[in-house]
Amino acid sequence: MKTVYFAGGCFWGIEKYLGMIHGVTDTEVGYANGASDSATYGDGSGHAETVRVDYDPSVAPLPFLLGLFYEAIDPTSIDQQGNDVGTEYRSGIYFTDPIDRPVIEASLAGLQTRCDKPIAIEAGPLKTYTRAEDYHQKYLEKNPGGYCHILLGLFSQAASAVPDPSEFPPAK
Repeated sequence: MKTVYFAGGCFWGIEKYLGMIHGVTDTEVGYANGASDSATYGDGSGHAETVRVDYDPSVAPLPFLLGLFYEAIDPTSIDQQGNDVGTEYRSGIYFTDPIDRPVIEASLAGLQTRCDKPIAIEAGPLKTYTRAEDYHQKYLEKNPGGYCHILLGLFSQAASAVPDPSEFPPAK
């Protein structure tokens, strides 16, 4: 099992979306890479709303997860996804295993070749992370009509997504 952290606007929708992917074993929302060691909702400490994603890389390889993440966000938007605006809604990919850095950097470089504008996804090691308040965890499951910037059709695409074996051969 491995863990990676994704920030892509409001964490409610990103958590639900990523949690639907086969091979993702757990998700949790929280606040990452801000100016302090801990954060709470709306405290202004510069943390990004982030989703911790635990996954089985033999089922959902990191490049596969990255590609699906890019589908759920506007990768060129600075500090905004949908109606949510502010540094807490910036896009980012944060890792705890240094071996993931070149995979993430190569993926972002590939994404940039497909975008007309510069991508605005920060990438780097996870510096700080605080679990969000309980009412934010699995929010859209508890509040099905809650706000989400992700298009509804993308949720079913995430749930049915399967890595192409020619792109992601099974690990030996």
